[in-house]
Amino acid sequence: MLRDEFLRSIPKVELHCHIEGSVRAATFADQAKKHGIALPTDDVEKLYDYETIYEFLVIFGMVSSTLLDQDDFARVAYEAMEDGHRLGNLRYREMFFNPTLHTKRGVPMKTVVDGLAEGINAAEADFGVKGRLIADVYRQDDPADCLQMVEELLEVLRPEVIGLGMDAAEAPDPPEKFVDSFRAAKAGGLRLTSHASEDAPPVNITTCLDLLGCERIDHGYHILSDPAVIQRCLDDDIHFTVCPTSTAVVYGWPDLTSHPIIGMVDAGLKCMLNSDDPTMFHTDIGKEYVDMVPAAGWGVAKVKELVLNGVEATWLDDTDKAAMAAEFSAELDRLAAELEPGELPA
Repeated sequence: MLRDEFLRSIPKVELHCHIEGSVRAATFADQAKKHGIALPTDDVEKLYDYETIYEFLVIFGMVSSTLLDQDDFARVAYEAMEDGHRLGNLRYREMFFNPTLHTKRGVPMKTVVDGLAEGINAAEADFGVKGRLIADVYRQDDPADCLQMVEELLEVLRPEVIGLGMDAAEAPDPPEKFVDSFRAAKAGGLRLTSHASEDAPPVNITTCLDLLGCERIDHGYHILSDPAVIQRCLDDDIHFTVCPTSTAVVYGWPDLTSHPIIGMVDAGLKCMLNSDDPTMFHTDIGKEYVDMVPAAGWGVAKVKELVLNGVEATWLDDTDKAAMAAEFSAELDRLAAELEPGELPA
C-alpha cells in the first residue's frame, strides 16, 4: 500500500466541519435554481473561489440562503457525510451548523434541526458513518440574538444535537460577549466548544475555557505566541481541532511545512486533523491527511496519535469511546503493516 492510499484508508473521526461549508458546489447551484436565487457566476467550478476569510463568509452566507425547507437540510447533511465516508473513511463526525443564518431568514429552528438530523441518520443507515450536531453562535450576531438562538434550540432539542460552539470572524467579536449563550447551553445539557485564537490572541483561548466553560478548542494557532497558555492547555488536557487547508488559504500559511499546526503538535498539544469547510476549500478529510502528514514529516506513530486524539476528544460516552479507540487502533496497525517499505517513517 502506498502512502496516500494509507492516509485515506485509515479510520477517522472529525470534530471540526461545518454543514454549510460542506455543500457541494453543484448542490449549491441546484439549490439556488430551486429557490430562484441568483448566483455570482454561472461557472460552478468558480463558485468557491476566494482569498480572505471575509470573502469566504460572503459565499458561506449565500450557500446558507439556498437552504429553506427540511429536504434541503437533509440533502446537504447526507451528502456531507457521504463525502467524508467515501473520500476519507470517516466513521464519526460532530458537525457544526449556524442556526441564525437560517432562522433570521424565516426558516423555523425545527425545520433546520429536523432536516439535518434526517440527513445524518440516513447517511448512517447507508454508509455506517455516525453523525452528531453542534449549533454555532455566529459571532457577528448581537449577543441577545445568540441567547435567543440557544433558547429556541433547546425547545426543539433532539438527541442528535449535542453541543454549542462559536464561529465566524473572531477578531472583531471576542468570546466574552457571548457568556450568556454558553451558560444557557450548559444549563440545557449541551457540551461546549469554540473557535478561538485562529485570528486573535491566545487570551481568547483562556477566556473560552474560563468564562464560557469550553471543553475543547477549535483552531487555536496563535497559542504558540504564549507559552503560559500552552502550558495551561497541556496541564488541562485540552484538545484542539485543527484545519490545515482552510487556514492555509485564509490566514496566509500556504506552505504547510511551516503551518502552526506543526508547532502545536511539537509542543505536545493534543491536536486532530479536520476539513473545516471541505467543499468550499476544495478539500476533504482524506486530503487533509494526504497533504498535512508529509508536509509535517510525521510518521505512522504520529498519524495514529492524531487519529486517536480525535477519538479521545469526541463527546461519545466513555464506553463507546473506548470501543472506538480499540477498533481504530487495530485497524491502523493492520493498514500500517500493508504499507510499502519507505512510504512513511515509523
